[in-house]
Amino acid sequence: MSGWLGSAYPLVKAAHLIFVIFWMAGLFMLPRYLVYHQEALGNSAEEARWTLREGKLRHIILTPSMIAVWLLGIALALNDGIADGTPGLGWLHTKILLVLLLSGYHGWAVGYAKKLATGHATLAGKTLRLLNEVPGVATVLIVILAIVKPV
Repeated sequence: MSGWLGSAYPLVKAAHLIFVIFWMAGLFMLPRYLVYHQEALGNSAEEARWTLREGKLRHIILTPSMIAVWLLGIALALNDGIADGTPGLGWLHTKILLVLLLSGYHGWAVGYAKKLATGHATLAGKTLRLLNEVPGVATVLIVILAIVKPV
């Protein structure tokens, strides 16, 4: 792959993928934690444990990984010519849109965790469980776009 990254391209791509895996692991865990946290409302000791777990997950894995994914992904996209008007990158534009939406989901989940930490649940348990599927669906679409490059 030619571009401004030169021979560093495979290493940057590998690091991007590694941090995607970390981020997705966190995005699969946090919504499940939210379900358990919401079910624990009313039990102050259990609530406190879930708040602590969610905070550690966010600060140690989830948010740092998302930042690394974005920085490395932007470097890769620039290397591939997204800023130069290179043709055939419709798949990349779509992928970036999905990652942007997934980042918004990340923000929503973090916000809901903070809401639960104050004892306020605003979603039904079933709705919260359905929202757990968002990262999985997004991951499937993003991987297909990145591998098949259909657009």
